[in-house]
Amino acid sequence: MMSILLIICTGVVDSREIDYPTLRQAMVEVIEASVLRTAEYIDKEALDPRVMEAMGTVPRHEFVPEAVKSSAYEDRPLPIGQGQTISQPYIVALMTDLMHPGPEQKVLEVGTGSGYQAAVLAELIDKVYTIEIIEELGEQAADRFHRLGYDNITPRVGDGYYGWEEHAPFDAILVTAASSHIPPPLIKQLKPGGRMVIPVGGHFMVQQLVLIEKTEQGKIITHQILPVRFVPLTGDH
Repeated sequence: MMSILLIICTGVVDSREIDYPTLRQAMVEVIEASVLRTAEYIDKEALDPRVMEAMGTVPRHEFVPEAVKSSAYEDRPLPIGQGQTISQPYIVALMTDLMHPGPEQKVLEVGTGSGYQAAVLAELIDKVYTIEIIEELGEQAADRFHRLGYDNITPRVGDGYYGWEEHAPFDAILVTAASSHIPPPLIKQLKPGGRMVIPVGGHFMVQQLVLIEKTEQGKIITHQILPVRFVPLTGDH
């Protein structure tokens, strides 16, 4: 997936004067158009309406640094510090849709980042567990969840490659950083009948967004969805 970024500096924008709800609705419309453009890859022309409603509800500007709040609803990744980024809204929506989220599910997110993806999941799912390996980002996200009232998100700092065994099995697992391979601990912690969405590939290689389905009999089925580019999954593994 390629993107071209054009930045024009026109002075400092006071984030308090920005009409965020209008920008958020415009973002949703851009996502809908992007889904149509990529329909041949994702095999659908529209995402689950509940997912789109969540995208139109979560205040993305609360999950980015002050310096980039004015760009919060542009359909592109943004820096959040520590060499990490908040994912492109279209990708957040697509990955969420691929999980087939349901209200009574229990899901695991690997790579909390600023917490935006977890917040989108929390609009749709009763129990969201999320792991961040970078302590500063993890603590900031936990504070953000508390401030914004996301009481159904349970965060922790740790190496998400190994999952969160004490809360397994999970109905779905979402990984927000690229791994060179599918982590075996995550496969083990995925419930039969569950789905996992993960970008697979090296940091300087073409990565593929992969959907993994675990059948009721424990068989693993993988589907390549479309090319993507994510920051690498880090840790001691």
